[in-house]
Amino acid sequence: MRLRIYRMKEIPRENFRWSAHTGGLAVVKAKDYEAAFEELDAASPYSAWNILKTQGKPLLPGDLLETLNEEGVCSHLQITKYIGFEPAQWFIPEPKAERPDSRAQVTAYATELADRNSESPAL
Repeated sequence: MRLRIYRMKEIPRENFRWSAHTGGLAVVKAKDYEAAFEELDAASPYSAWNILKTQGKPLLPGDLLETLNEEGVCSHLQITKYIGFEPAQWFIPEPKAERPDSRAQVTAYATELADRNSESPAL
């Protein structure tokens, strides 16, 4: 299998090191990782870990392994943890809700008040 390696930046790695271990799917942010220039062929994530260790560039906790399909597109993402590898996915922020134009709302409200005042009988 073809793997792309993402190395966690040092400051997020410190946070990762001291955070409590949680199992299951890890949601990771691209801003916490160095651009992936490393790719390698390995039979499994564990063989990739061993290959990189013998090359003097071991995987550290927090690093990511992205499995690439034939087209070179990510088919699976795993995070390196102290106990092995666990599934991960990239964080995708929700689109920001559009904020209504407050000036238009004020104008509409003022128009509505003016209409109400013109319809009410004079005292």
